[in-house]
Amino acid sequence: MKKLHVEEGTWFREATAEEVVAAARAVLASRVRKGTALTSPRIASDYLAARFGERAHEVFSVLFLDARSRLIDCVELFRGTIDGASVHPREVVKEALQRNAAAVILCHNHPSGVAEPSHADEMITARLRDALALVDVRLVDHLIVAGPTVVSLAELGRL
Repeated sequence: MKKLHVEEGTWFREATAEEVVAAARAVLASRVRKGTALTSPRIASDYLAARFGERAHEVFSVLFLDARSRLIDCVELFRGTIDGASVHPREVVKEALQRNAAAVILCHNHPSGVAEPSHADEMITARLRDALALVDVRLVDHLIVAGPTVVSLAELGRL
């Protein structure tokens, strides 16, 4: 049973965990929207952890940026299962060109809760980096989200 609290004659109920997470997502979404400069890995990490950290299936997303690292769009491109998603470089390049992006940040979640990059993560990062370079789109980072933990391949020196 939920606890109720009284404050100045008004009844309030205790928020559920889902409501708290939804409120946090709303706050982060309001801070990171089209035109927001993603000049710090922390800004993108906080936003992505709230958006993708609790998914029960893998989602591969791309943040498209302009020449000044301002967000153009965040798009969920591929949806997978509990332990993988098929990623197609051709589709990522096509989406980047449609949005006239100068740079991208790749992101996917690990529903297992382990944020350590796999060999497959590093391989697809290299393939996407090379494909995007052909059309002059810079790969800024690839972030792996596992719950509240976010690991940056750029910070690990694996780009």
